[in-house]
Amino acid sequence: MRLKTYPKGYGVVDRLVNVLSVCTLFVLVAFPAQADGPSKILALGDSLTAGYGMAQPDSFPRQLEAAFRSQGHDITIVNGGVSGDTSAGGRSRLDWLVGPSIDLVIVELGANDGLRGIDPAETRKNMDWILKRLKEKKVSVLLSGMQAPPNLGADYGAEFNAIYPDLAKIHGVAFDPFFLQGVAADPALNQADGIHPNAKGVGVIVQRIAPKVLEILAQKKPAP
Repeated sequence: MRLKTYPKGYGVVDRLVNVLSVCTLFVLVAFPAQADGPSKILALGDSLTAGYGMAQPDSFPRQLEAAFRSQGHDITIVNGGVSGDTSAGGRSRLDWLVGPSIDLVIVELGANDGLRGIDPAETRKNMDWILKRLKEKKVSVLLSGMQAPPNLGADYGAEFNAIYPDLAKIHGVAFDPFFLQGVAADPALNQADGIHPNAKGVGVIVQRIAPKVLEILAQKKPAP
């Protein structure tokens, strides 16, 4: 190895600065700075969000947070899921859950409305209120849709299923068509009740949702 020579008058301090500059460059290349700053996300939902029937590390909020952190993103997910909650319950909890530190809300509500046969007009009213309120709070939203159980009939299903795409368009929010997409009705991805996803099923949901969340957060960044 050939030692680097320095011109006459090139002192010890100059040499030290040169070495430190090279070391700094190496660190920046080997460990690139994280592009996004810390973010806090609220997952507002029912048992599908809360993690019914599974250990908390396997729940949707915890798996989503782990996925982000494994990629170097400083993102915290607040578990705002309550088992058995309806759209009315989510509406009643919204204001005390969404404080100034929340950057984005993932809204996953309505499954229990469908299971209970609640009038779709009532579900629409509650979901509309939630999206309006989040807009007032200037909080970004990812609305995840839900589908009505088939046993409630075609008319009920059509009216219920239209709620989510309609409201996403009206309020101009990011939209995920169906929270259980690719998971519903697959025994390998659900618990014994056939309704709630197991840890593997949650992983499928996280894999689909995570890129959508990162896209929304990237849009919130101020222009350089």
